[in-house]
Amino acid sequence: MTKDYFSVQSAAYRESRPTYPDAFFAWLASIAPERHLAWDCGCGSGQATVGLANHFDRVIATDLSANQIAQAPGVPNVEYRVEAGEATTLAAQSVDLTLVAQALHWFDLDAFYPEVHRVTRPGGVFVAISYNFLEISPALDVLVNRLYSDVLGAYWPPERRHVENGYRSLPFPFVRLPSYAGMLAADWDLAHLLRYFDSWSATAAYLRQTGVDPVAAMRDEFAAAWGNPSAVRRVAWPLTVHAGTVGG
Repeated sequence: MTKDYFSVQSAAYRESRPTYPDAFFAWLASIAPERHLAWDCGCGSGQATVGLANHFDRVIATDLSANQIAQAPGVPNVEYRVEAGEATTLAAQSVDLTLVAQALHWFDLDAFYPEVHRVTRPGGVFVAISYNFLEISPALDVLVNRLYSDVLGAYWPPERRHVENGYRSLPFPFVRLPSYAGMLAADWDLAHLLRYFDSWSATAAYLRQTGVDPVAAMRDEFAAAWGNPSAVRRVAWPLTVHAGTVGG
């Protein structure tokens, strides 16, 4: 069953996580057999849901965390459901495209993939995407790596390794399609960057187990490397995309 590591910091997740470019959602719509229904599985607080809603008639967005879904934006053609991706209330052969954004590593794939096959209409498409290390500037990247690896390394769930290797070690039982080439990017000030670190599952685990806020402990170092805290910098993540047609 899908694991829930984000209910505690759901507000930080909604406020700080990057969204995806519209070009990506236009590409998703272009590879789907129809645009009637998209399933945003593991939707969190809706980082990809609205983009899907702009290109599909309906979106059903599911997540195990009621707290996460409570933070998601209301959109007329979106229906949110609190349920595990491995056992949904979606009708059989109803989905044109399933998107799992930054969440595939949390699922029990032995149960999840049969559910994808059950709900997908013939010719439907499955897409899983992930992003790992952000890139800002050499001085800031060193600090990010220290926070991620040296401070929080022991507090990441074991599933995080799949994000680090771009899902290459996870099974993908679909007929592969040409992938989308692009970056995930955002323009943030320092406060937004630190809030993003607050949304990490390892940050919550560190705080829970030690009573120390690891982001606050490094705040001065980040501030010195950033400069004017109100200055806006480009933050970028390489985007990994796996797309495939779901077999009969």
